[in-house]
Amino acid sequence: MGNAVFNHENIALCALGGNLTQAGQSPARTLGRAIAMLVESPGIRLLAVSRYWTTPAFPAGSGPDYTNAALTLHTTLAPEALLAVLHGIEADLGRERISGQRWSARPIDIDLIAMGDLVLPDDEEQDRWRGLSPEKQREIAPDRLILPHPRMQDRAFVLAPLAEVAPDWVHPRLKSSVAAMLAALPETERSAVRAFVS
Repeated sequence: MGNAVFNHENIALCALGGNLTQAGQSPARTLGRAIAMLVESPGIRLLAVSRYWTTPAFPAGSGPDYTNAALTLHTTLAPEALLAVLHGIEADLGRERISGQRWSARPIDIDLIAMGDLVLPDDEEQDRWRGLSPEKQREIAPDRLILPHPRMQDRAFVLAPLAEVAPDWVHPRLKSSVAAMLAALPETERSAVRAFVS
């Protein structure tokens, strides 16, 4: 798929990850269950899934390594409705969202990274959240959906899997593709993301 397809508003980019076992299931199995549940959700058609990747917990020392993946899907759902589906799947798979605990270990995390070239809620707010200092990122979370995900351009564990399924998607504010954003990260960060070995 070329850039025009990836930046169509009905194409969603999602990132999945987990680093805790749940009901005796490894994070990789939990990711597989999440993908299967997505496929069964009304208004969603899976287009592509990346390989699984192994990435260090973020921030460093916060838990076991993560298993990560990315996917693209076609959806007839509005962004907020799609996010509600993702959160519902997380809850069904044992994710508990606890206020004030950001970036903690978890069995499953499914992030809506982008929907086409939509910017939500608007350019100014997206830019503000994207420009937060690392200290503020740890302290506060948005109270609404921000698209594209304000941290995507900083995270190799999102960009490496995403580069397998949507390398040509272009960030509507940064005007840079997934492949270019990944290449711009320091080599130490890119090399820390490794192909998953079961």
